[in-house]
Amino acid sequence: MLEPLLAITARFRGVLAGAALFAICAAGARARDTTSHTAHCAEAKSRYVLFAPVGKEMPAIVLLHGAGGTPEPMVEAWKDLAKREGIVLIAPELPREVKFEPIAPQIFRCDVEDAQKAVPLDPRRIYVFGHSMGGYLAYDAAMFQSEFFAAVAVHAMGIAEDYRWIVQHAKRKTPIAIYIGLEDPLVSLAGVQKTRDLLRQKGFPLRYVEIKNHDHNYAAVADKVNADAWAFFQQHSLPTRGD
Repeated sequence: MLEPLLAITARFRGVLAGAALFAICAAGARARDTTSHTAHCAEAKSRYVLFAPVGKEMPAIVLLHGAGGTPEPMVEAWKDLAKREGIVLIAPELPREVKFEPIAPQIFRCDVEDAQKAVPLDPRRIYVFGHSMGGYLAYDAAMFQSEFFAAVAVHAMGIAEDYRWIVQHAKRKTPIAIYIGLEDPLVSLAGVQKTRDLLRQKGFPLRYVEIKNHDHNYAAVADKVNADAWAFFQQHSLPTRGD
């Protein structure tokens, strides 16, 4: 069983402060051109925020916020890039409940499938980006939905030492990008480096970036990290049948 989200929150209580700061930075920025939806998944209902430019067969990014955060600031952080590049943004609301973590990868897939009813998506180019607690869950998506999500990017989080076994569950070696600040007071740099080494050892395509003079505040580096993550995503898509 995966580590409960409540345990993650207890271990990273300072993350709440970082998430609150991000929310303040985006205060008043709740998008008029985004819509709120509820996916009725087999596991549970899921509210998500959708931003969808006009286009055909568009790529999509599932955006996972940190503990204490909300979906809307994550969408705002990506929206300018999404408009330029024609990217659909799907940002689930993540509950801090014990029962959520084991079903999280399935919920993220369900949200995408629900969004696809209203927006034309390219099924080979569905990605995940997670910050902090959302990054923790992004690793779960990479391992347990490896044949659905084409690539994953994580800011400010590694795989917990006692949950390194999750890499064994990936049916496909999901490409993963990791971004970590060298001054992050909440997440162990050594722990993230162990995650990097584990993924490389297991053969996962990896991009690893250490950011100088950066702490846990995603908002402070969102433009640069998002652009780099999108460049990474563009290099990867799911194989077509017969590949």
